Parts: sequence; C-alpha cells; structure tokens
Amino acid sequence: MRILILFFTCSLLFSCLQEKKIKKPTWLFGKWERVHNEAHKRTYEFWENDFSGIGFSLQKNDTVFKETLHIITKNDSLFLQVTGVNENPTLFAFTQQTDTSFTAENKLNEFPKTIQYWKENNLLKAKVSNDEFSIDFVFEKMK
Repeated sequence: MRILILFFTCSLLFSCLQEKKIKKPTWLFGKWERVHNEAHKRTYEFWENDFSGIGFSLQKNDTVFKETLHIITKNDSLFLQVTGVNENPTLFAFTQQTDTSFTAENKLNEFPKTIQYWKENNLLKAKVSNDEFSIDFVFEKMK
C-alpha cells in the first residue's frame, strides 16, 4: 500500500512540474501576397521559422507601409509584437488559439484593438479591428 501511495504521489508531483507547452502558429510560415488589393498597390506578409515577420505595402516600387511582427513568449503567454507603426512596440496578447487560428488583443491600443489570423484552405486571412470598424485581409501563398 505504501508503495502504491508513493507511486501516485510521485506521479502527481511529476505531472505538476512539467513545463506548460506553448504552441506557436507554424501555419503562418511563408511568403504571402494579398489578393483583391487596391489598384497599383501590392501588400505582402513574410513569416520566418523563428516567428518573425514583416508586413509591407508597395505602390509602384515605393514602400508606403511597413511593420515588423514577432510572436513572442512572455510569462508563459503568447503575444504578437508589432513594431514600426507606433513609436514603441505594441503587444497584443493571445486571447484565443486553435490549430489554424489565433486572436490577439490590446484594448488600450487605438487601432487595432483586435488582430485575428486564420488559415482557410490555402489562404491566410486576417482581420484588424476596433469597436468602430475593421479591415479584412486575404493572402495567397507565393510560389
């Protein structure tokens, strides 16, 4: 009986000590081009295997928008860090996540307050929004 109690106690302790496994969205990896863009404008997102990304828009050959993106772990939680839009990096905390989607929020940010990414078939979709409006993005993977 003592051996059985010792075994269950050790099993319980071991399971409590296991580190929480955080799964980052590997389905983002690759080079993506926005479909249904404005005339004379091209928008891209490139995601690397280290969960760093860059989003940018070109008008003719001029860069008219650029942001740097990172998915980081902080205090056992996932965040989307956006740099290049505001003076300082902006963190969006992951609030929902599945195998093919995530939602990240920062209610203190003026726009966007919510960023959603999801994979649907072979498309990468995104939505940035606040309480007043939203902008939808649809990307195809580049060959």
